[in-house]
Amino acid sequence: MEVKIGVQHAPREIVLETELSPEELESVITDALSGTSALLSLTDVKGRKVLVPTDRLSYVDIGEPSVRKVGFGA
Repeated sequence: MEVKIGVQHAPREIVLETELSPEELESVITDALSGTSALLSLTDVKGRKVLVPTDRLSYVDIGEPSVRKVGFGA
């Protein structure tokens, strides 16, 4: 699952690939925004952890990864 996170006062968005389902991802984001935790914490498929302060979140875009086509027919 591809996730794009917009952060206030940052010129670029954070893009990561995670193994969480859309429902699990939405629940993690909802918990962070409800005040349960001060940080949005996500781990990507390579094991790297991304921590974003919840008061700095602009948006979170949850979407399917784009599949790259290989070959001459692409």
